[in-house]
Amino acid sequence: MIVAPENPSAEPELTRLFGSRADMYVTRLPISPLPALTDRLESYNAALPAMARAFGGLRLDALVMACTEPRYLLGPDEDRAQCMELTAATKLPVASATMATREALDHLGVSEIVLVSPYEPWVTELAERFWKTAGVTVTQVVQIRASDGYSSYAVTPEELIAQVESAEPPEDAALLFTGTGLPTLPVLGPLTTGNERRLLTTNLCVAWWSLSRAFGRQVTFSPLPHRRTVVRRVAHTGGRA
Repeated sequence: MIVAPENPSAEPELTRLFGSRADMYVTRLPISPLPALTDRLESYNAALPAMARAFGGLRLDALVMACTEPRYLLGPDEDRAQCMELTAATKLPVASATMATREALDHLGVSEIVLVSPYEPWVTELAERFWKTAGVTVTQVVQIRASDGYSSYAVTPEELIAQVESAEPPEDAALLFTGTGLPTLPVLGPLTTGNERRLLTTNLCVAWWSLSRAFGRQVTFSPLPHRRTVVRRVAHTGGRA
């Protein structure tokens, strides 16, 4: 996994999602001194090829840039093309968080989403355009804000639950929570109680993609992962992530 320098949620959530089924090795993107958010995000995209080589000769089954926000500066085609180039160069399956999410949506047959975004409004607009360009219908955008501003790292589970509920998404909607830095696992239960919502998070999609590549087959995992075992057979989950 390649994660952003200050991301507080990716490693804890992915560790729980993998359980005992896979080992995870992590490197963090370089801290950027650039003050403008656009410049920092572009620097993360530019650093990706070098970071993909940061593991040296360590034997890996898959490699993911578990950092979503910078990929929204790219179009879906460019995002996929860069991952394919790195796959050819490293001889490993390589995905960005957005590419892993696209493949998870395709696997589940989800073509309409409510997009839940903690990013600044202009990044949220880029995210909405990204998913629409990728062929996904965005029926609603729920803009999430932390108490001290727009930051996926600062949003608390309580804030996330309250703001999603106040937006009143349909009871049968598929919600996509974008961002590996969001604390999403604690909200899955409360936001699906008493309704038919399907909740997909970036970390869930990254875990699904990684495990599928590691095992050489597509896997299905429970929406409420347990500490040690998260992979389930389809019969136990109804085919839902």
